[in-house]
Amino acid sequence: MKVSLRSRAAPHGVAAQRGGTSSPAPLAPAGEPQLADYAGFLQAMLPQQDKLIAPHRLGGERVWLKKAGPRHGMARYRLLGLVAGIFRLDLLRPVPNPGGEAAIAIEARRLRQLADAGLRVPRVLAQQPEGLLISDLGESGMGAQMLQECLEQAAAAGPATLLAVWRDGLEAIARVHAGGAYLSQAFARNLVLCPDGVIGYIDFEDDPRETLSLPECQARDWLSYLHSTAALVHAAAPHAAGTHWHGVLAQGASDAVRERIAMAAQRMRWLRRLPRSRRWGRDTQRVRSAARLLARWYGPDGAQQLATSY
Repeated sequence: MKVSLRSRAAPHGVAAQRGGTSSPAPLAPAGEPQLADYAGFLQAMLPQQDKLIAPHRLGGERVWLKKAGPRHGMARYRLLGLVAGIFRLDLLRPVPNPGGEAAIAIEARRLRQLADAGLRVPRVLAQQPEGLLISDLGESGMGAQMLQECLEQAAAAGPATLLAVWRDGLEAIARVHAGGAYLSQAFARNLVLCPDGVIGYIDFEDDPRETLSLPECQARDWLSYLHSTAALVHAAAPHAAGTHWHGVLAQGASDAVRERIAMAAQRMRWLRRLPRSRRWGRDTQRVRSAARLLARWYGPDGAQQLATSY
């Protein structure tokens, strides 16, 4: 069942996740490249744009311009990096974002690779070493919405609605893996519900395949999605979510990927006892919630019970 809970239009997620404005920039002034002159538009607007990411209008089309920026700090992933180091889980290690021109080149390459695989990603319209012009995932003037927002709205509607949207995210990841591909930071904020109900994918400034094997990259996708959604799921319907989790992975993940996830679940069990206080930070609570779900789904009793549910 596909559930669309768009209560408000939103950009395809790039600006929202990087702190950029969600309001389109003004039309290019008269005399600037128009219509399909994407390369000319990028060349003209790149030096004028202050923000690293911003939307623009070009001939009635909404486009996004991304500028080369500094390397992103790893502080926000410090806890995951610590967990990965302690429990020898390389698949959880944050992948360095090179920033600058290297990040632009990586994103352009990965967007083209995923598009060639038939997946819904922004189109690369024009590219320069210092910047990238990509399409918006919205259609006919309608905005797309980050799946994270859809999940939060669905949670207010009840567990059944939440689980339907959450499973849509699982199936979207399975579609990527079915073609032998992988994402990068497969958090719910980087999965985007398009106006036609198809889920697209954004944010590819790093490439985990440069340091990890394909099974590790794919296991990382599943765990990244769980990490970003576990708090909502655990509060609503943890057992039913486990049934969906194992059901989708049974069809959409290889044995090697499932083995790595099961190993991660066992090694992370004690993290379910992390402090509940919010003063420890949101990321700590997300890790704690994910560990609690994994312990429940892969525990001595939980795995057997869930196996008979699908």
